[in-house]
Amino acid sequence: QVQLVESGGGLVQTGGSLRLSCAASGSTSSGDTMGWFRQAPGKEREFVAAITSRGFIYDSDSMKGRFTIARDKAKNTVYLQMDALKPEDTAVYYCATRRPRNANSISDSIQWDYWGQGTQVTVSS
Repeated sequence: QVQLVESGGGLVQTGGSLRLSCAASGSTSSGDTMGWFRQAPGKEREFVAAITSRGFIYDSDSMKGRFTIARDKAKNTVYLQMDALKPEDTAVYYCATRRPRNANSISDSIQWDYWGQGTQVTVSS
């Protein structure tokens, strides 16, 4: 089992920034891919970004240029820097990990193995 604990969510005004962190523990593997999804009320869980063990990044076109994913392998921690936030970014943000597999499935939440409890991000207009 892998445990993921997110932090860094909160309330921010439009145009502001937040930095989310997610620390992994338990049966982690250095080869795991780590990533972020989000889910707004009444909507499906949406892929945000992912980073492989080798540092290759996948991210959503809709958030590209505003959100940046990074990883500290020594700390088993993944970060999501969110800039120029908009009200439509309001959601619960979830951290996830998965063992290496075909990258074609990286945006499919079903293809991820472990999830954090989520952290709320609210952007006020």
